[in-house]
Amino acid sequence: MSSFEDLRIVDNFYQTSLFFPMPTVVISTLCEDGSTSLGPYSLVQPYYVAGRDCYAMLLQCRNSSNTAQSILRTGKCALNFITDEPKYFKECVKLSWPGDKPEEKMPKCNFKLERSKIEEDNPEDKRPMVLSEAFQVIECTWLRELDGADRDQAGSLNGYEPPYHDFNGITSKFGAHFILKIDKILMKKKYSDAIINGVRGRDFPHIPVDYGYRDSKNFWYHRHNTMKAELLQMRQASLESVRYAADRADDKVKFTDDALMTVLAVPRVFLPLVLKGCVSWAKENGVELITAEHMQIINDKRSKEKQKKK
Repeated sequence: MSSFEDLRIVDNFYQTSLFFPMPTVVISTLCEDGSTSLGPYSLVQPYYVAGRDCYAMLLQCRNSSNTAQSILRTGKCALNFITDEPKYFKECVKLSWPGDKPEEKMPKCNFKLERSKIEEDNPEDKRPMVLSEAFQVIECTWLRELDGADRDQAGSLNGYEPPYHDFNGITSKFGAHFILKIDKILMKKKYSDAIINGVRGRDFPHIPVDYGYRDSKNFWYHRHNTMKAELLQMRQASLESVRYAADRADDKVKFTDDALMTVLAVPRVFLPLVLKGCVSWAKENGVELITAEHMQIINDKRSKEKQKKK
């Protein structure tokens, strides 16, 4: 006998048939007059995370929304992540009423806006403004060329007729998906310092987790609580197994045992990628035998590159 009940799957199942935790993200886009409009969303998640020529986020939304129409028109947006102060979440709920036009809701908006970092560096690249209250912002460009979505146009506010795309652009009569290339990640110094220098429990931003509309009256969310840390179960491969992989990484560049000792804790699935990165560095620097000292140089180089990206 099962201990579970069978719940009917209906439209918006993530809200109506599940208790599904989601982020609260305020998306800024450009209106036709060049002003910035804001809309809160939760169906936002990482999409391309590794192994491609860019990184990307995925947004799912109603295709007639101000946000969707602006992205269809300009291809630009910014994902603004807020902390969990009640006044911020109240502002999100106020901005989320379907059908409100930017000229109706933005004069009542209490969020402060500042210039895009991308536009600040390159004034020709017009971008929506970003939230000053955000603790982090992802500035994005829609990859409209994927799935033939470059043919999709703004303007249909009562639904789009087929054919529909599978994963990018207009994907149903009332729905849209946008694969958003990450152009720049902006973060307030307090939090970027934590990522660069090592995160402690107290360094995490207080991020709201929402559960969407679960009834006709309320929008429910959960405030941040104390972060709990669980130690990773570190597993080390044997030197022999790492040597086996290293000897096959390249026919000319080789590793000393001391060098390989530094990567014993790397999970097996990531080991070939790490070794290939070391080989690439060695070839760029005319090294044919990688030592432990070289591995330290490579690690320092990676750390510096990571800091630059932040």
